[in-house]
Amino acid sequence: MSLWTSKDIALATGGIEAADFSANGVSIDTRSLKKGDLFIALKSERDGHDFIAKAMEAGAAGVLAEKQRGEAKSVIVADTQKALEALGGAGRDRSQALRIAVTGSVGKTSIKEALATIFSHFGETHKSQKSFNNHLGAPITLATLPVEAKYGIFELGMNHAGELTELSKQIKPDIALISNVVSVHLAHFDSEKDIARAKAEIIDGLSPDGTLILNSDNPHTDFIKTLAGDRSILTFGRAKDSDVQITNTDAHAAGGTVSLKVAGEEINVTLSVPGQHWFSNAAACMAVAKAAGLDLSKAAKAMSQVGPAPGRGDSHALTLGGKSFTLIDESYNANPTSMKAAFSAASLRTGRKIAFLGDMGELGPNELEFHAELAGPLEEAGFERVILKGECMRVLRGALPRVMRGAWTDTIEGGLTALKDEIKDGDVVLVKGSNAAGLSALVRKLKEGAH
Repeated sequence: MSLWTSKDIALATGGIEAADFSANGVSIDTRSLKKGDLFIALKSERDGHDFIAKAMEAGAAGVLAEKQRGEAKSVIVADTQKALEALGGAGRDRSQALRIAVTGSVGKTSIKEALATIFSHFGETHKSQKSFNNHLGAPITLATLPVEAKYGIFELGMNHAGELTELSKQIKPDIALISNVVSVHLAHFDSEKDIARAKAEIIDGLSPDGTLILNSDNPHTDFIKTLAGDRSILTFGRAKDSDVQITNTDAHAAGGTVSLKVAGEEINVTLSVPGQHWFSNAAACMAVAKAAGLDLSKAAKAMSQVGPAPGRGDSHALTLGGKSFTLIDESYNANPTSMKAAFSAASLRTGRKIAFLGDMGELGPNELEFHAELAGPLEEAGFERVILKGECMRVLRGALPRVMRGAWTDTIEGGLTALKDEIKDGDVVLVKGSNAAGLSALVRKLKEGAH
């Protein structure tokens, strides 16, 4: 059974069917396009129409475009961005799937992945791929939602006010989770309260009888509750009045256990991912499971199968310069909160610890202060040496005790050289920075066996 026929696409988008075809997926990028996908020729920094021939050569079933190109099987529309959104809306409306939307300042991708693992034990589950969480990712995820899916897990991101309103109205979630609100994106907001207000925009698309899930330990939760009006709310956290209360935790290098009290019932969750932040993530997931009416014992067992996503804490046994070490890959992104969580998780491991840190982005006028403030948590977590990349990280280097100061570099090759000079057998190396810092390239070279 195909995902979309050309007739369905034309009906959903108000387009003109120029040829008959059936598609099994949706793509906006020829580099990741799979055979049988519908290629949507978006016009942004580059005009997707210029890649139609390449998409057809790669096996696209047909294209959604604003003009006919060559002999490509096409549905022609006036605006491909609006057509993508319309196709997503049609995908949403024809499905009976329970829709769950996840946002938060940190950890939303990890929680989305954990929820997808849990819900897959209860029925066919569709999820946002990678971090498809913006004005392109959300409608693509909706447009690829299988008709027969029972659950849909959607990650929603933002860095400006107004973005989540539009995304939430597209998804129309039955359950909406705000995992936390912390100091990220301050380059675009005046205060954390403004960030909280923007995160609360997820309420704007929440179905009238839907459930909003909030972190009772976050200082902005009471404010968000005032914005939620009479919406049904579930809370999670350590606070005693939490609907899903964290009552006990035990952390170790490979994960840990967390005890939860849910409506008087004791639920124990075993975690296969390390870090104190995962106790809160587990409570958030169980709150979503409760809102969805799942068997909580079964959901807790499924949670034990959750592992770290690539670039978000996955570890690898590697060799550099003849020295064996453990790499903790946190290269996907970074902010002050996630940095400290990564330090804490790494502290549970045995072995000498080295941190390779890149600049944190979008922190606003106080960005240098945020970088310097990492010195204390690094020392507390037991890191012996810290290698740094990026202009903002110069400040952290000055704030560190002299004995902890490793090299500063502005290149990946310089970073590899610095690591080779520092590393000893049995070391644990944490690599973390914002996407713009480019540390994923360092990780890739380390995995490829850089010498």
